[in-house]
Amino acid sequence: MLMSTTPLLTADERTAILEAVREFSDAELAPFALERDEHKIFPRDTLRKAGELGLGGIYVREDVGGAGLGRSEAVQIFEALAQGDPAVAAYISIHNMSAWMIDRYGTEEQRTTWLPRLVTMADLGGYCLTEPGAGSDAAALQTRAVHDGDDYVLDGVKQFISGGGEASVYVVMARTGDAGARGISAFLVDGTLPGLSFGQPERKMGWNAQPTRQVIFDGVRVPASALLGSEGQGFKIAMSALDGGRLNIAACSIGGAQWALDRTVRYVHERSAFGEPLAEKEAIAFAIADMATDLVASRALVRDAAAALDAKAPDASLQCAMAKRFATDAGFRVANEALQLHGGYGYLQDYGIEKIVRDLRVHQILEGTNEIMRVIIGRGILAGR
Repeated sequence: MLMSTTPLLTADERTAILEAVREFSDAELAPFALERDEHKIFPRDTLRKAGELGLGGIYVREDVGGAGLGRSEAVQIFEALAQGDPAVAAYISIHNMSAWMIDRYGTEEQRTTWLPRLVTMADLGGYCLTEPGAGSDAAALQTRAVHDGDDYVLDGVKQFISGGGEASVYVVMARTGDAGARGISAFLVDGTLPGLSFGQPERKMGWNAQPTRQVIFDGVRVPASALLGSEGQGFKIAMSALDGGRLNIAACSIGGAQWALDRTVRYVHERSAFGEPLAEKEAIAFAIADMATDLVASRALVRDAAAALDAKAPDASLQCAMAKRFATDAGFRVANEALQLHGGYGYLQDYGIEKIVRDLRVHQILEGTNEIMRVIIGRGILAGR
């Protein structure tokens, strides 16, 4: 099981952790990725195995069974997982984001109630922020939580929720006050409560190995003890979780694109055209050079941003936005170029390249679109932060 026994890992400890993750990815994710994509299989048994390895609570504290690792280790873990299957790796990221929110902002009762089973992935977590009419403008959400005696009553609809209908607990952002970010609070909602229901699984371009559904609240009554943090703190909680989520998704883009690049290097060595191997053609070499350079640059940005987040640097959110924007754009571009270099074979499902293209495309949209990342970056730079 992954475990950090000291605040700073030694190089040998970090190497051992990553080797264990790579072995898991090679054995439990990569061999089944195409089948899970084609048949839309959500691999709960595999997720439990991931939990046994410590991947359900990568940066959750150790007193409730978490691995207690930092963001610097996490981004390397998610890159390795995504080389096996970006869709499953991305769901593990979302689960970890939910678990971290409970660990970071929860009461001791909330932590001990939910986290022991979340870190083993015997239970799964969901993150409910986006709504049908409030995507990038998350502060405009309309789901409402009304204080009623010792309870809150939730009504509204959340959209694009990964693990919808599968999670045991949902971290839900709902409006308890006036319009705007300050009127939003966060709640822990048990997935079995009356009034909670789910839409049909969305038919998606990619990420088929994880279900995406609407989560619908119709008079869902939760006790006041389900409030995460304090009233009005929900938007801040949601945004703080997204810093790490953006780094993880960026790392997943790097991992998936690295897999595509590795397959492309092998392919151009094996295939000939016009009397010589593709690898000996200058245009091919230039394309490979650009792909590899983009991934090295992405990896550097992501790891620097992770170090800033671990250090609680004042510009950490800005660095996370930069890393997410750059790495997810680069990852998709590399995957798409890998498909092009494979020619017609890249378009066939059996080669796996087209799956990577489909899976990585959504990374430019979720955890804040890359257009929103530019807004965050531009405003931060112009404000002198």
